[in-house]
Amino acid sequence: MKELRVDWCSYEAAKYAVLHWHYSKRMPKSKLVKIGVWEDINFIGTVIFGVGATRKLVQPYKLQPEQGCELVRIALREHVSSVTKIVSKAIKMLSISNPGLRLIVSFADPDESHFGIIYQAGNWIFTGVTVGCWFYRDTKGKLWHPRRVSPDPNNHQKYIKTYDCVKVWRNGKYRYLYPLDKAMRRQIVKLAQPYPKKDTCGQSVNGDTPAVQAGGLGSIPSDRSQSSYTS
Repeated sequence: MKELRVDWCSYEAAKYAVLHWHYSKRMPKSKLVKIGVWEDINFIGTVIFGVGATRKLVQPYKLQPEQGCELVRIALREHVSSVTKIVSKAIKMLSISNPGLRLIVSFADPDESHFGIIYQAGNWIFTGVTVGCWFYRDTKGKLWHPRRVSPDPNNHQKYIKTYDCVKVWRNGKYRYLYPLDKAMRRQIVKLAQPYPKKDTCGQSVNGDTPAVQAGGLGSIPSDRSQSSYTS
């Protein structure tokens, strides 16, 4: 058994974890809250919260932008602690330091074989799938969101040119919500849908067993993991 510690970390530490242990290999660009994770004295990764890709992230839930945020990265190396426990501790730190926060949103990418098992184990509420869209893959294999692509050959700043890319369809992502107060839970639990499942439904994944009730109302497991996890 190793001692788990969750605490604030620097941008540099969080970036190292994302570049080395997250499939995206990319730090989010928005304003971020960066929480580090240690087992004994060893840094094993980070949990990062941000404002998300759009200020309209929590608008559908009748909230102001400052009342919600997105869990944008979970980047962990090999570890023994439950990922559910790590995320739970990070959320507690976040909510204490931001008392006006009422809702956390996160997404699982099925194109990366992620179904949100960690969120299911942590009693998050699944509310469906976002709309898929076309991305662009450049000559180095990097995927670009359509907002970052321009057909204008004279645009040399932050856009990649469409003639250098191949269009790639990306499926919609699974959307999970985590309410931070009872009133918020009562409001969004009405949106709950049955959890998406893999073929290994019911088996332990990264040390966390999916909650048994649709909508994230099952129990939180306490078993341990020996594999890395990224979200």
